[in-house]
Amino acid sequence: LDLPSIQWLEGYLKNFPGTSIVVSHDRFFIDRMATKILEISLQQLFEYTGNYSFYLKEKALREEQQLRAYENQQKHIADQEKFINRFRYKASKARQVQSKIKQLEKLEKILPPEEEHVNLNIRFRMQTVSGKEVMTLKEVDKAYGPKEIIQGGAGSIWRGDKIALIGANGLGKSTLLRILADREPFVGNRKLGHQVVPSFFAQHQLEALNLGKTILQEVTDDSVGKTEQELRTILGCFMFSGEDVEKKIKVLSGGEKSRVALAKTLISEANFLLLDEPTNHLDIPSIQILVEALKAYEGTYIIVSHDRFFLSQVANKIWYLEDKKIWEYAGTYQEYEYWLSKQTPTEAEIIPEKKPDKSEGATSGLSYKEQKQAKNRLRKLERDQVSIEEKIESLEAEIAHFDEQMGLPEMARDFEKLQALQADRDNRKATLEETTEQWEAVLIEIEELAEKLKG
Repeated sequence: LDLPSIQWLEGYLKNFPGTSIVVSHDRFFIDRMATKILEISLQQLFEYTGNYSFYLKEKALREEQQLRAYENQQKHIADQEKFINRFRYKASKARQVQSKIKQLEKLEKILPPEEEHVNLNIRFRMQTVSGKEVMTLKEVDKAYGPKEIIQGGAGSIWRGDKIALIGANGLGKSTLLRILADREPFVGNRKLGHQVVPSFFAQHQLEALNLGKTILQEVTDDSVGKTEQELRTILGCFMFSGEDVEKKIKVLSGGEKSRVALAKTLISEANFLLLDEPTNHLDIPSIQILVEALKAYEGTYIIVSHDRFFLSQVANKIWYLEDKKIWEYAGTYQEYEYWLSKQTPTEAEIIPEKKPDKSEGATSGLSYKEQKQAKNRLRKLERDQVSIEEKIESLEAEIAHFDEQMGLPEMARDFEKLQALQADRDNRKATLEETTEQWEAVLIEIEELAEKLKG
């Protein structure tokens, strides 16, 4: 799904009256729609009442408690074994020794917290530093037959730019990335900067993998000065551990091949990375490792992705395609989203329309005065829509907080407090339903006015 589709699905699931269970590696999506998290860890199922951010805090607390309990038990076991070994052959202590042996045999062992490779620190080096200007596009045109993708596209990429290339599917993001990588024919000018060493990752890169080699052999071919242990560590970050690295490329699934190709791209020591959907086949810990690696990366990159958490962590500039042009927003993904949410038309942004002659008539069927009134009403409704959506988001957050409080173990023993929380939650829920109805009415009126103006 592209970003607009994901955001629509979030809204749908938030308002869905039934129950939903979702498996996802999209942290923003889970954070915004989940009220309960179920985690499989240490062959057990752990439940957390809250969203993903709440889960992370509670998991850290649980692991800290589990580690203390594990360490205390290990100390107890060591003390008991020390006593057993010391008095094993002393007749006067035989009964105590046998008792302690039986106790240890019956002891239910506490396991240490499960270690995740998210704590690994991977740095990707560069062969050389590029010039200040990495790449320039001028007057770029691209079409597939009669379908025009880019017209007069232009843009500059500078050393240190961390660009997120975003937008709905079908607008040409991957096409633009291939043009930047010199893998797509186009009309116009593409200029590569001084000492720029590019490395391109896309799904079709899988075809370039050598099917007869093992995973370790394949990444070794592209590594410079890295030991086998370093390569094994990097592959571990991309979910290949132990004997997995000895698997032949030909037996891997499409997702596994994609992860090998991504690892090859990131260890190539290039100073300009072009990455098309790099998180597609990664789990959350692997995405976090990639985030940390890109944060530490001193080169330049441009990334196509629909993972908003990933983009919010790695981008300092946004490119997006609109009206067949390349547009740039000089800021982070969070700043871009905030800016986008405030883009309701103002008087200054409306292109003045020529007042029609009486003989010409109005193309929309409305008089000039009626058109003006309709446009003013439409602008007000669009502002109302943004305000109502903010209110809905706030109410949903409050309801999620009440759910979290009501799910606490101590609440089961305090009926009065639980009853009060339920009453507050019901009030918020009723307000949310009323506000949602207002939002729907505003959307319907916006659509009707837009149709009228269109004529």
